[in-house]
Amino acid sequence: MFKPHNKDFRSKLPMSLERKLIKFSYFFIALFLLSCGETKKEKTNEVQNSSEQTETAVTPHTETKRILFFGDSITAGYGLDDTDEAYPAVVQEKIDSLGLDYTVINSGVSGETTAGGRSRIDWVVKQDLDIFVLELGANDGLRGVDLAETRSNLQAIIDVVRAKSPAIKIVLAGMQLPPNMGQEYTTEFKQLFEDIAKKNDIAFIPFILKDVGGIASLNQADGIHPTIEGHKIVANTVWEVLQPLL
Repeated sequence: MFKPHNKDFRSKLPMSLERKLIKFSYFFIALFLLSCGETKKEKTNEVQNSSEQTETAVTPHTETKRILFFGDSITAGYGLDDTDEAYPAVVQEKIDSLGLDYTVINSGVSGETTAGGRSRIDWVVKQDLDIFVLELGANDGLRGVDLAETRSNLQAIIDVVRAKSPAIKIVLAGMQLPPNMGQEYTTEFKQLFEDIAKKNDIAFIPFILKDVGGIASLNQADGIHPTIEGHKIVANTVWEVLQPLL
């Protein structure tokens, strides 16, 4: 059998023929290594090209933006058969009709005061938010809470939201009280919302119950909470300030 690696066999060959065989062997070894290198290079290029094509084909994922309404019974839709009839849900309908990528979150709690809102805001802002609508203070006013306390609580809530992310857009909804609470108190109560909005340079709704408050046909039997039609008007009032922020 022919065994070129056999030393005895190789020693019997002429020197010139042995050198040719050695050179021939080196040639095949070099050719083999070169072909392996080219194959590896080609495979690397194929992987890179495939990766580039995949990156081009994949559409960047965009997460839906969130608008959170943080309020009391007006936001919660007190007295309505379904929260889908409350003004935040009506705002969502407006957003959907325009094909905007926003989801409305209703975080209204009936009977909520600014102190109550301050106590739960840390938990609420754990979720990612893009717009924060603050609608609190009415229950403070109806209970005659000291205005300094109401002001402090609203400011604290705004501070927590800003600490979560300075990029969150904040909207403050103003509130007004019936005259039986006393002219001085009601005047200062109305003014404190405007003052806070200016101080923090945030969007402001002067009176969230504009064209609804005090109108019997647009309020429930208690004369305070809007009916379904009343909520539609409230939604329009909110929308005037909210839409430019979207």
